[in-house]
Amino acid sequence: MDPQAFIRLSIGSLGLRCSGIELNTRKSGIRRLSSTYVCEIRLRGFPVQTSSVPLITSAEVVPDTQNIASSFYLEESDLKALLAPGCFYNPHACLEIAVFSGRKGSHCGVGTKRQQIGIFKMQVGPEWCAGKPLILFNGWIGIGKNKQENGKPGAELHLKVKLDPDPRYVFQFEDITTLSPQIVQLQGSIRQPIFSCKFSKDRVSQIDPLSTYWSDSTDIADLETERRERKGWKVKIHDLSGSAVAAAFITTPFVPSSGCDWVARSNPGAWLIVRPDVCRSESWQPWGKLEAWRERGIRDSICCRFHLLSEAQEGGELLMSEIHINAEKGGEFFIDTEKHLRTVSSAASPIPSPQSSGDFGALSPVVAGFVMSCRVQGEGKRGKPLVQLALRHVTCVEDAAIFMALAAAVDLSIEACKPFRRKIRRGFRNSV
Repeated sequence: MDPQAFIRLSIGSLGLRCSGIELNTRKSGIRRLSSTYVCEIRLRGFPVQTSSVPLITSAEVVPDTQNIASSFYLEESDLKALLAPGCFYNPHACLEIAVFSGRKGSHCGVGTKRQQIGIFKMQVGPEWCAGKPLILFNGWIGIGKNKQENGKPGAELHLKVKLDPDPRYVFQFEDITTLSPQIVQLQGSIRQPIFSCKFSKDRVSQIDPLSTYWSDSTDIADLETERRERKGWKVKIHDLSGSAVAAAFITTPFVPSSGCDWVARSNPGAWLIVRPDVCRSESWQPWGKLEAWRERGIRDSICCRFHLLSEAQEGGELLMSEIHINAEKGGEFFIDTEKHLRTVSSAASPIPSPQSSGDFGALSPVVAGFVMSCRVQGEGKRGKPLVQLALRHVTCVEDAAIFMALAAAVDLSIEACKPFRRKIRRGFRNSV
């Protein structure tokens, strides 16, 4: 299997040094900077990311060089778009980091305005396409227009901007998961078959819970007595020889919570992701657990929470990801230990290879980072899941297969979390 080229742009080691600086305000004239500092990190074509910026009060202190505040993952098409000429007012794409004092928000219904301290800009250049580790900037730099009496910049930002190769394998299901499609690897215009996917349902009612519409031959009484649970769904991943190399199956049925007609957070459905037991033939060994439920709101979302099952972890479960996916439009489920660390502020561990020994030591987020992503469509849409896997987490075909099973479970969870009470089509009422 040949990977595709991706690069990881990381911004970290943030710190703000502004001792003795005072900024003007509208009414009081002068005040000291607030103790809260945040920055917006912008790159054309990507969502704005935000991060806190610690205040450095001692000249001898250097921010932690291993701390990563933000990351962007770029593929070849992204780099081409960034290097292409822009509009008249913005001809060159830049990495921008704008630093503010205070936080955006409101108090008693009155909006509170942040004050911009300064901005750091770095133009995107051809060196970004070299495909080699490269430190673009590392150190202090003056930002803003405020100057001290000695001529030195009034505010200085410390940061480290680095490029690292991040090759990935890219796979796609050739049809919707319920039709048991082939899974191909994408490499440019080449689509190479790697796996096959077998979906089945056991111990379920005669009415297909996945169907968007019922057939005209369905009796109206059957529609009213549809079983209020979805269980018995199973997906097996087979290699080209036909051997099952990974699987996912529902262990906790998807049922509506009390007083509502959807799967709620208080009682999520769950999948068990398994791999063949190397010690016992025709046996499966647990690898991960995926829970899913529906979050109601102006725009409903499906929340997917993934735990890694490992005897090396206390309690046997390690939370790796909790992602909300737009129920109507779909979205992306991903495992990224860097982003997870920034969210939960806890120690990270590596994703163990399905064929590894099970002795999983601590691994820094700088080494781990992106693990996998799976893009799925919303409810009722004929989506073909697109999966990306980091090269460093795949040592054999079986390693890729276990993530295909996880991706299939994520895709099927979108349908499993659909509301249970559905209106009867007008045609049925007229025929009664």
